[in-house]
Amino acid sequence: MADKTLTRMDLADAVHSEVGLSRNDSADLVESVLTHVSDSLVAGDTVKISSFGTFSVREKAARVGRNPKTGEEVPIHPRRVLTFRPSHLMKDRVAAGNKT
Repeated sequence: MADKTLTRMDLADAVHSEVGLSRNDSADLVESVLTHVSDSLVAGDTVKISSFGTFSVREKAARVGRNPKTGEEVPIHPRRVLTFRPSHLMKDRVAAGNKT
């Protein structure tokens, strides 16, 4: 398993080297895209990025859970959760080990 984590600055550096924008403009662009994506998800919209995947928000109902250690029943409150479904192209690329 890789120990590297992709950060906002890594994305900004990639935009800087690929597109040629200044480092500040690249960082602003990455921040703007991430803000727009997160704002859309907070509003309950689905975000689909072609050849990458789909982010969506799901409403989970309240239910009764159980503490596995004690067996005690615990109520789990309703909540919204973020889900990601990768595209087939992304699945294939990951399965191939990023060799494509």
